[in-house]
Order: sequence, then structure tokens, then C-alpha cells
Amino acid sequence: MNKLETINKIFEGYEIRSIWNKDREEYYFSVIDVIGALTNGRRDRKYWNDLKKKLKSEGSELSEKIGQLKLKSNKDGKYYLTDVLDTKGILRLIESISSPKAEPSKLWLANLGSERIDEVYDPSLAVDRAINYYRNNGYDDNWIELRLKGILNRKKLTDVWREGGIEKDFEYAMLTDEIYKTWSGMTSREYKNSKGLTKESLRDNMSDIEIILTDLGEVSTRDIALEEHPIGFSENINVARRGGNISKITKELYEKEVYKKL
Repeated sequence: MNKLETINKIFEGYEIRSIWNKDREEYYFSVIDVIGALTNGRRDRKYWNDLKKKLKSEGSELSEKIGQLKLKSNKDGKYYLTDVLDTKGILRLIESISSPKAEPSKLWLANLGSERIDEVYDPSLAVDRAINYYRNNGYDDNWIELRLKGILNRKKLTDVWREGGIEKDFEYAMLTDEIYKTWSGMTSREYKNSKGLTKESLRDNMSDIEIILTDLGEVSTRDIALEEHPIGFSENINVARRGGNISKITKELYEKEVYKKL
């Protein structure tokens, strides 16, 4: 279940307007819709104005996160600037609302937080949760095993990049995209778009052969880097390209042998 589905499930029975920001890869939700859902729509705008003033007076960081985007009105179908918050902001907003209807959501958040704290003390619980999630969503155990190994291999690769002087998030993203582009012809975002994905994990929506090719490119990049010890972005991006090329060759051979284009 992605973030959009999760938010809608919390407010089941109410329409929560949302908009996808492709640059930030984040959903933004109408604050007034959430307020209305939790207060039965009674003077929701006044409630929000009063709450907004209260948050600002208390110096709450949430007040600084409020943005405005044009959302379609349910009344006249026109678009108006509307206060919005991202997923994290909406969940924090729920905690600030005093309403019996907010209590189930607060309880859900409390249980979620408790589960994450338990996982700090026993990390195997997080692994069990991931396995159960994948099984419940129809993934077979062979795919799950590939996915979990891929997560570990990805971590090993980023460790090697860090040792090679890679520090900034955008550099990790660009190196990753270089591997993807070399073997698939697409950046990770383009790959997601080709599958009709937004916030969802790209790798969770890959077939087993796609997972294997992705993992192969990253493992190959890591192993070349371990042998050659590239330093800095320019040297590492050349290695990423070579690692991705190993997956490209494998992909072309696979397609030739099985008569099937990926």
C-alpha cells in the first residue's frame, strides 16, 4: 500500500484531495479536507485558522511546512490555492487535532511508532515485517529472497562509494542513474514512469529478471570499485557505467535466448 492509499484509508469515507509533485516525489494533501474529515466538516475553515495561529504561536515546525497549491474545488470545479502538507506533515497535523474522530488515527500512529521502536531493539522484526508485507501482496519467496539480497548489495555499494569520496545525495542518485541508463536505457525516474509509478518503489515493481539485472549492475560496479579504488565523482561514474554495461550485455543475451524484450 503506497502513501496515497494509506492516507485515504485513514480517512475512509471522506475525499482527501491530493496532488503529486514529481520533482520532490511526494504527495501533498489538502489540509482543510483532513480537518473536515476529523471534525465532521463543522466550521472546518475556522478550526483550521485557529489551529494554524496556535501552531505558529507555539513555534511549531509544522506551521513552516504549510504550502499552497491549486486544487480543484468540489463545489464549482474550479482550481483555488489551498493549504497543503506532505505526508509527514499531515500525520503530524492529526496529532494536533482534538477530536474523537482523530483518536483512531492517533492510536494507529502510536502503534506504528511502538513497532518501529521495537525494531530498534530487535532489527529482525523489521525483516519479518518486510517479508510478511511482500507475501501478503502476492510476491513469491524466490522474488523476496532476490529483493532482500538486493537491499544488502545496495548498501555495500553505497559504502564503497562513500569510501571513494561520494558524499552528496544527488551524487548517489546520479551514479545510480548511470547504472540504470547503461543497461536499461532509462534513468530510475524514467523507468518508474514507464511502469506508471509515482511514490511506489521501483524495485518492488520489477520482475525477477529485472531485479537480477539491477543487482548485477550494482554488484559489478562495487567489485570494480573495490579493485580500482576510484576517487571522486568523475572516476566513480565511469566505474558505474562499466558496471551497468555488464548488466546490459547480460540483458541482451537474455533477450536473444528467450526471444523476449524486457
